Amino acid sequence: MSSKDFKMKGSSTVAVHGGNEPDPMYSHITPIYASSTFYFDTAEQGMERFAGEDKTQIYTRLGNPGFKVAEQKIAALEAHGITGQDGNPLQLKALLHASGQAAMSTLFLSTCKPGDKILTHFSLYGGTQELLTKVVEEHQIEIIVADLRNPELAAKAMETPGIRLVHIETPANPTLSCVDISLISEMAKQKGYLVSVDNTFASPYLQQPFKYPGVDFVFHSTTKYLNGHGSAIGGVLLGRDLEFMKTKVWKWHVLLGGNANPFDCYLLIQGMKTLELRMDRHCSNAMVVAEYLEKHPQVEKVMFTGLPSHPDHAIAKKQMKNFGGMLSFEVKGGIEAGVRFINRLQLCTRAVSLGTLDTLVSHPASMSHVGVPKAERESYGITDGLIRMSVGIENIEDILTDLEQALQ
Repeated sequence: MSSKDFKMKGSSTVAVHGGNEPDPMYSHITPIYASSTFYFDTAEQGMERFAGEDKTQIYTRLGNPGFKVAEQKIAALEAHGITGQDGNPLQLKALLHASGQAAMSTLFLSTCKPGDKILTHFSLYGGTQELLTKVVEEHQIEIIVADLRNPELAAKAMETPGIRLVHIETPANPTLSCVDISLISEMAKQKGYLVSVDNTFASPYLQQPFKYPGVDFVFHSTTKYLNGHGSAIGGVLLGRDLEFMKTKVWKWHVLLGGNANPFDCYLLIQGMKTLELRMDRHCSNAMVVAEYLEKHPQVEKVMFTGLPSHPDHAIAKKQMKNFGGMLSFEVKGGIEAGVRFINRLQLCTRAVSLGTLDTLVSHPASMSHVGVPKAERESYGITDGLIRMSVGIENIEDILTDLEQALQ
C-alpha cells in the first residue's frame, strides 16, 4: 500500500495507486463489498455515519467502500498535475453511477431547473441527445444547439438569456468534432454559466478538462476506456465545487437511484490500472488505420483528429496528449457498400460501444443514433454510410489485413 505522502509523478502510477484505501483485512486488491447494507456497533455510530460526509458504510445506494476507491482514483487521474486557484493540488469530487446515462441525468437535473437553458453543440452521443430532447426538455429546460467550434456563433448563442449550463462533448461521437475547451469555457465563465465536458472519448490520460479554470464538471462513461475491457457498465460525474458535489449533486444522485454496483466497480478499478498502456496502443493503432483508410481507393473520407485533413486537427493537437483510438469513415457506394464492408469483417467485432481491447465496428445511423431524426443527424455529419471504428490493441498488421479483405 503506497503512502499518501508519496508524490506520484506519472499517470500510470496514479492509475495503479491513486485513490486506494487500506483494507482492514490487508487485501492487496480492493475487495468486492457485496453488501446492500452495513451494520452499526451502536446507535450513536449509526447517527455519526448519517451525519458525516463519508456515506460508504450505511447503505450501498448511498455509497460503498469500493465506490469510494474508484471515485478517488478517477478524481486523481483527472486532477493529476493540476494546481487549483489556491496554489495547491486540485481537489475534485467524483460520484460513481450505474451507467453513463445515470451520471448524465444527475448532471443535468442537479444543475438546472425549469426555465433554465442548456447550450450544447451538434454531433453528441445519441443517448445524450435523446436524454436532452426527450427527457430534460420535458422538465421545461430548453436545449439550444449551436456550432460551438465557431467562436462567432458560440458568442452569439451565449447571448441567449437564461442559459445555466454549457455542455461540451470533445471529441464528439461519432464525427470526432472537437470543441476548444479553453475558449468556450472562458466565454461561458464571463457570462456566469456552468460548463461540463464529456471526456469519454479521450480519457483522463489524453485530456484533462479541469486544466481550464472555467470547467466545472467532467463526465465519463466508465464503460468505455476507463474500464477498457467491455466487462461492466458505469458512469462518473466529477465536480470542482466540492461542497456542491457533496450536497445537491450527491442528493440528486442517490434520490434518482443511479448508484453503481460493487462487482462492476471492482472491474472498473482493475481496468483503470492499465489505462496508460492501453491508450498508447489504441492511439498508435488508430493513427496507422486512419492513414491507411485515407489512402484507400474504396474510402470516401476519414474522420480522425490525428489527420491534418480533419477540420479540428489543430484543436485536438492543442488540448489532447494524443489523438485517441476512435475514428469514423465512409465507404464509397453509400449504405450498401457500408453494409457489405461490415458483413465481410473476419477479425474486427461488429458491436456498439467503444474503448475495449478488441476493435469494434458499428453503423451509427442504424445503431447508436437510430433515435435521432434522419435530417437532424445528417446535418451533423452522421450520414447513412458513416462507419464508426473503435480501434483495439490487436497487432496492427492483423487489423489492416482484415480491413483490406473487407474493402475489396
